[in-house]
Amino acid sequence: MQPLNILYQDEHLVAVHKPSGLLVHRSALARGETIFLLQRLRDQLGKRVYPVHRLDRPTSGVMVFGLSSEAAALLGEGFSERQVEKRYLAVVRGKAPEQERLDYPLREEDGTRPKAEMPAMPAMTDIRRLDSVELPVQVDRYPGARYPW
Repeated sequence: MQPLNILYQDEHLVAVHKPSGLLVHRSALARGETIFLLQRLRDQLGKRVYPVHRLDRPTSGVMVFGLSSEAAALLGEGFSERQVEKRYLAVVRGKAPEQERLDYPLREEDGTRPKAEMPAMPAMTDIRRLDSVELPVQVDRYPGARYPW
């Protein structure tokens, strides 16, 4: 297995690239999985690591881990108190507005009960279309395929 791409490391934290498709840690949502980012990073560094936040399985991006429980707790406060700005880049199919603010509460999934029963958490997302391309490829009933970034 190829080593994880470590983007930054000091005595308190490590930032690593999480590939798409890899779970961060064990979860009731994916009982059959055996490979996790947390374990791979721990094995690669030869020490315990503590996740500070999470990324969904299909999402690739930067994950921050504390190298002690104290460092992880302090870093986690920054995330929970919204002192950390997160940016996501995505290519989607269809049309996307030039710019828009989405005020749409999100629900956690923990595998113990239906998502609809989970409490909704406030979430504000600003989106901006950076570019788009249209390909002459039929997708379903549409004669062309649009892909905004």
